[in-house]
Amino acid sequence: MNSRPPLSGGNAAAPAPASTQDPVNPQKDRTGMARIWHATGYSMEGLKAGWGETAFRQEAMMAIVLLPASFWIGRDWTETALLAGSVLFVMIVELLNTGIETAIDRIGPEWHDLSKRAKDMGSAAVFLSLVLAGSIWLSALYTHFLIR
Repeated sequence: MNSRPPLSGGNAAAPAPASTQDPVNPQKDRTGMARIWHATGYSMEGLKAGWGETAFRQEAMMAIVLLPASFWIGRDWTETALLAGSVLFVMIVELLNTGIETAIDRIGPEWHDLSKRAKDMGSAAVFLSLVLAGSIWLSALYTHFLIR
């Protein structure tokens, strides 16, 4: 048995439970509407930070065109949802990629193989989301305009 005597000699007071200590992140102690309100604020900050990235701005500008077009091109709600969802999916993946790149850049500017791999995989995820969205849109355009 690995029992050690208390460091202070006598009956040392046990540390207070984590819930009564000051939280590092006050969001963790919020509940109900206060949590939702603050989480929404953090999400808006994330969108603002994403807007600072050229790729996200380009995808957002395309979304301004493609989201309304999805309602015109889609023949039923499933096609419309696929078209609109694929556009939003690209934007979601771009935000995640930007988050990965930002976290890696925070660690340090020096080159490291694992940092490169993480950034490359994030970039590959964006590429695959663009391929998926492009395939969905080309298929819908083909069936909408060429096959009647």
